[in-house]
Amino acid sequence: MFIKVLGTAQDAGIPHPNCFCDHCEAAKKDKKYQRSAASLSIHFETENKWYMIDPSPDFKQQLQHVQSDMGWKQMMDGILLTHAHIGHYPGLMFLGKEAISTKEMPVMAGGEMNHFLSSHYPWKQLIDFNNIKLKLIENQKAISFPEGACIIPLSVPHRNEFSETFGFMIQGKQKSLLYIPDIDSWEEWEQDLGQRMKDIDYCIIDGTFYSTVELEWIGRSYKDIPHPLMTKSMEKFEPYKDTCNIYFTHFNHTNPVIGTDQRYQEEVEANGFFILEEGQEIHL
Repeated sequence: MFIKVLGTAQDAGIPHPNCFCDHCEAAKKDKKYQRSAASLSIHFETENKWYMIDPSPDFKQQLQHVQSDMGWKQMMDGILLTHAHIGHYPGLMFLGKEAISTKEMPVMAGGEMNHFLSSHYPWKQLIDFNNIKLKLIENQKAISFPEGACIIPLSVPHRNEFSETFGFMIQGKQKSLLYIPDIDSWEEWEQDLGQRMKDIDYCIIDGTFYSTVELEWIGRSYKDIPHPLMTKSMEKFEPYKDTCNIYFTHFNHTNPVIGTDQRYQEEVEANGFFILEEGQEIHL
């Protein structure tokens, strides 16, 4: 069993639409600076099955990468959704009759997300035409997967305008991974972080912003789009970095760790943390 990284950017990807900042300009000129919206795939080679966490706006390219890299000419066996922000579910549109036209693709989501999808078009059409079949997942209730693996949804505080927000604890036969691409702040999370981190081998967490300075560059307020700053998260996760490999993901286009200036990425790595890269595989 292994996890494959399909995307590491905040919702709109990099380059960001209608942006001409140094990071986006570099990404337009050089593909190595481009990043797709955050998404993971989970692979079970023995049973020839795979699943996707968050069908992003870059779903089409991400699906192609999985199929070409693995040599698997098949759709995923199911989809898990974290929440209803635009970087995390619009790829569902490709499952409809205008495109792939899947048959009862299992889509695992919380109760509020299920209500959102079943109450609003065009998403409701996917249900009406049996392209997808919604499956309810609940906070801290384990979901069984092939090869003895399980995934445990964990409710996290986020701007829940349309749905709840989940992170996922992914437990393989040998190792475990905690995936939280979006959270407002670690202090608001009701989990005991020390207790939760005891048995975690890999951690992939929200790295949307490095500091408040970058938001000032684009004239936006941190209060409007709260995420834990990477500088603060490194302080919060400092006690766990020796026993857990901690990666940042979900980078906003303003974040200097994904730009051409290597000083910021080097600083993160010097502190014992890592920048998640697309195409990376983590074996569990």
